[in-house]
Amino acid sequence: MEATEIIETQAWVRRAVVGLNLCPFARAPLAKAQIRYVLSAAVDTDALLAQLVAELHALAAADPHVIETTLLIHPGVLVDFIDFNDFLDRTDAALEEAGLAGTLQLASFHPRYQFAGTRIDDVGNATNRAPYPTLHLLREASMDRAVRSFPEAEAIFEANIRTLETLGADGWAELQSRCRADAADAVRADTETPTLP
Repeated sequence: MEATEIIETQAWVRRAVVGLNLCPFARAPLAKAQIRYVLSAAVDTDALLAQLVAELHALAAADPHVIETTLLIHPGVLVDFIDFNDFLDRTDAALEEAGLAGTLQLASFHPRYQFAGTRIDDVGNATNRAPYPTLHLLREASMDRAVRSFPEAEAIFEANIRTLETLGADGWAELQSRCRADAADAVRADTETPTLP
C-alpha cells in the first residue's frame, strides 16, 4: 500500500496537473507510468538535501522509458513556504555540485506557494501548489523536446492563470478535497481488502 502522501500527490497530478492541463508535458509520463514518487522521511534540510542528491543520481542513471521524472515529497521538513523558497538555492547548488546541471533540472511545489508580487490568496499561485512540499526532478533533454513540440511554451503560464481564475478559489478547494478523498478511499479500500490465509 502506497503512503497517503503519495496517493494524494498522484491524485493531484491526475486531477490538477494533467486534468486542468497545467503542464501539457505531464500527460505522457503519467499515461506511461513513468513518474517516480518518493516520500522522504527527512525532518531536517541536511537529510533532505542528501536524499535529493541520491535521487538526482538515480534519475540520471535510470532508463527514461522507465523513469522519466521524479517527485520527491517531503512533508516533514520545509512546511513554511519562506523556508522552502530559501532552501531552493541549496538545491540548485547541489545540482551543480553533483555535475548534473544541464542534464537535470529542478522545479518546486508547495501547498503555500506564492509568486512574488501576488497575494497569498491569489488563485494563480495554485499553479505551483501541491498537497505537500515537493521537489520535482526533470530531465533537461525531455524538457527541450517538449518545448520544441510546444512552440508557444511561454503561453502556458498565462493559460494556467486563466484556467485557475475560471475555476476560482472554491473550485480549487473542491479539487484539493477530491485529492484528499482519493487518498482516503485508497487507504480504506486497502484496509478492507481481505488477506488470504
